[in-house]
Amino acid sequence: MIGLIQRVLYAQVDIEDECVAVIDRGILALIGIVRDDGLSDVARLAERILGYRIFPDQQGRMNRSLNDIQGELLLVPQFTLAADTHKGTRPGFSTVAEPESGAKLYQQLLDYTSENYKRVKSGHFGADMQVSLVNDGPVTFWLDTRKQ
Repeated sequence: MIGLIQRVLYAQVDIEDECVAVIDRGILALIGIVRDDGLSDVARLAERILGYRIFPDQQGRMNRSLNDIQGELLLVPQFTLAADTHKGTRPGFSTVAEPESGAKLYQQLLDYTSENYKRVKSGHFGADMQVSLVNDGPVTFWLDTRKQ
C-alpha cells in the first residue's frame, strides 16, 4: 500500500463541481492500493501517516506529527500510484488491486484512521475527482508498506 503524503495549508476534493471534502493545515494523503495488499498494510500505512513527523517544532526541525499539531487528514484514493512505470512510456495497471478489493481496503484504511484520529476526511473511491492543495514547504513523502 502506498501513501504519497503532502504537508498542506489547505486541500480540497471536488466531484462534479461539488466540494466533498476540505481541510486546513494537515496532511493530504494520496493512497495507492497494490494487488497483494492486506489488513497489515492498512494498519501499517495508517500508523505511519498519523505518526510521521513532518511538521516543524520550535527549532524548525520536522519533529512533530499530525497528532502533535492536531491537524487535519484528507485521504484520497489514487489507483495510478500503484501503476507499474518501470518500462516504456505508458503505465501498466497489472500491479493495481482489483476495484472490489481496492475499495474494501481503502474503506478499512479510512475506518482505521477515523477510529484512531478524529479529524479525517476523504475523497470517494472510484470517482473522477479534482484535488486542489497548497503544499506547505513543499513537503512531500512517499510511504510504501512493501519497502518498510
